[in-house]
Amino acid sequence: MVAKQLSVFIENRQGRLGQVLEVLKQNDVNILSLSLADTTEYGLLRLIVNDPEKGRDYLIKAGFSSLLSDVLIIKIDHKAGSLQSLLSVVSNEDINVEYMYGLSIDGEEASVVLKTSDVDKACEVFKKNGISTLTSEDVAKL
Repeated sequence: MVAKQLSVFIENRQGRLGQVLEVLKQNDVNILSLSLADTTEYGLLRLIVNDPEKGRDYLIKAGFSSLLSDVLIIKIDHKAGSLQSLLSVVSNEDINVEYMYGLSIDGEEASVVLKTSDVDKACEVFKKNGISTLTSEDVAKL
């Protein structure tokens, strides 16, 4: 099962990130996790939110270039070596991890967001190996 990630392209200038966050706040879109990468001129803000479609629509109305993409959100044991074990499963099937960031830590479990070269194949591999993925609806309940 896949989840939807909201991506926003923003100019790399003072206050622009705050404007994006204000749009989401004003429209009751809750941020559960985020990753921000930048270049000299632009930033790429990746968000896991409680309502990705609503967030995208309001950001587009506010003039922000925004899109949704499929990602995998996986719960793993919160202990040394768990992430490496998870990545070995993907690597052994010739699936590339394009990027990844943390979502949460809750007691004995952690959650990570993965974007892979082949989301559908990765989903099948995880299912075959007994690794559960979360949907956007699951994440909204966290």
